[in-house]
Amino acid sequence: MRTVLQSLDSDTLEDAFRRHAKALLPEGAVGEKAVVALDGKTLRGSFDHINDRKAAQTLTAFSSASAIVLAHTEIDDKSNEIPAAQQMIRDLGLTGVVFTADAMHCQKNI
Repeated sequence: MRTVLQSLDSDTLEDAFRRHAKALLPEGAVGEKAVVALDGKTLRGSFDHINDRKAAQTLTAFSSASAIVLAHTEIDDKSNEIPAAQQMIRDLGLTGVVFTADAMHCQKNI
């Protein structure tokens, strides 16, 4: 199974995964909107002092009603969670959805 997964194109697989997860989103009751939570995490132990590499960071979009991960992405070393979240919201292409995020996203100029 590992060999098969490693032979697949990662961008194509991610696109198929996102389409499938989007199709699983529940419709919700009239007047009720789906909620998608955005959360960034730093992967513990992923830093490399010898090669001067920062710890890896990821961003995940999670549908709380259907309890599935809609998308995930690695955050660029020279960036942070805010632009990655904005890009993920655009890439998901969801309408009529409430996105939640932590306090980092409450900055004035974003």
